[in-house]
Amino acid sequence: MDTGGPYASRREAMLRLLRREVRDERVLAAMAAVPREEFVPPHLRAYAYDDRALPIGEGQTISQPLIVALMLQALEVGAGDRVLDVGTGSGYQAAVLSALAREVVTVERIEGLLGRARAVLTRLHCANVTMHVAGDVLGWPERAPYDAIVVAAAAPHVPRALVDQLAEGGRMVLPIGGRREQQLVRARRTPHGSDLARLGGCAFVPLIARDAWPTGADGDQASGRITVP
Repeated sequence: MDTGGPYASRREAMLRLLRREVRDERVLAAMAAVPREEFVPPHLRAYAYDDRALPIGEGQTISQPLIVALMLQALEVGAGDRVLDVGTGSGYQAAVLSALAREVVTVERIEGLLGRARAVLTRLHCANVTMHVAGDVLGWPERAPYDAIVVAAAAPHVPRALVDQLAEGGRMVLPIGGRREQQLVRARRTPHGSDLARLGGCAFVPLIARDAWPTGADGDQASGRITVP
């Protein structure tokens, strides 16, 4: 991926900000390698590296860089891992994951977003990413088990359907809570269920799926930002 050009100084500023809170050098290197400006509408590219969520159409947003980095750091992605990315959106998080993992499976329920993300990921040669329109079952059971699952939308609870797709010892990072504010949580699958760790406040759009929020729960525009206590 070519990360030079007119956005290089903005990318460096983003990385300086991330280094204040992110210690995983693999995550930082992956985010340095992915041209974030490719994943936002052309009229917003000047703001692509600002630490804020930006609209990408269909009532959805691309998450702020810091929360992407913190989620992927908590996910503890290994180079040999198979990762499920729930909520493709712009495709940015899948592109970063493609630099971290052996295989990335990403699902999105909005076909228009998935088509645009596919075009960008193809242009950037992210060959280890497979993309699917979300089905009736949350996630993508056909490729389970996954070593890690990351969810870019908020659920009212940890969805059992996703826990069932984790390998034993696998990690899942997702926002849990109400419609407007949630807690970022890491769930680790154990022989007896899952262990939960709270990672901090956040605000994401609702996860629309069976075992999450019902259809019609869209509308919260504050996707992928960290909340301030």
